[in-house]
Amino acid sequence: MVNDEKSLSAEEAYALGTDYQFETEEHVLGPWTSYSILNDPKHLVFTLGRYKFCAKLLEGRESVIEVGPGDGIGLPIIAQAVKKVYAVDWDQRLIDGNKRRLKEFKNIDHLCVDLNKQELNLSADAAITIDVIEHLEEKFEDKFIKSIVKCLHPDGVLITGTPNITASQYASPRSEAQHINLKSMKTLQEMTQKYCKNVFMFGMNDEVLHTGYAPMCHYIWSLGVGIRDEYLS
Repeated sequence: MVNDEKSLSAEEAYALGTDYQFETEEHVLGPWTSYSILNDPKHLVFTLGRYKFCAKLLEGRESVIEVGPGDGIGLPIIAQAVKKVYAVDWDQRLIDGNKRRLKEFKNIDHLCVDLNKQELNLSADAAITIDVIEHLEEKFEDKFIKSIVKCLHPDGVLITGTPNITASQYASPRSEAQHINLKSMKTLQEMTQKYCKNVFMFGMNDEVLHTGYAPMCHYIWSLGVGIRDEYLS
């Protein structure tokens, strides 16, 4: 490329592309993300890959609900892709921390709601749950999902991501204790079909998304499109 101006030296180019970043306020990470950085940093890459997948599918949407955002590490990825994000969690500590750390993101609303006990009064194009359903007691599953899908438009999208039950033998002690409602590709598809007219299934290993052999997927996704009439409010 022809440039009539004097070429920059390496030091000048570095300063031009770097100095303004040193002027950016440093951000504190949330408790779960901080733990991952110190104890299992590669897991953070997997988590961010999951959010990137959802953001790409939902890019340009007016409004998205995320139920169970945890300490909010993936919320900026979703907020970059859509106009409005409703971040819903039951733990007030997480809500308070996310509000504080993500205060610059004006298109995120943080709501403390326990869907096992309360209803959501929202209207949105799509909803996502990432690493949530496996923590839910099975007896609350139907009420939980109904509370979400009733907030969606008739052509709404429901994305559910969860570890595959076939990978449970490799789970960490913490995951083994907390994952009380694991799904297979088949049972996740059946669950989503109860609420959505069309369901598409994907697998994931590390941060790689694919449609490979279901039992060998470490992580599984259901993409439900179109809410069944009986669940529309």
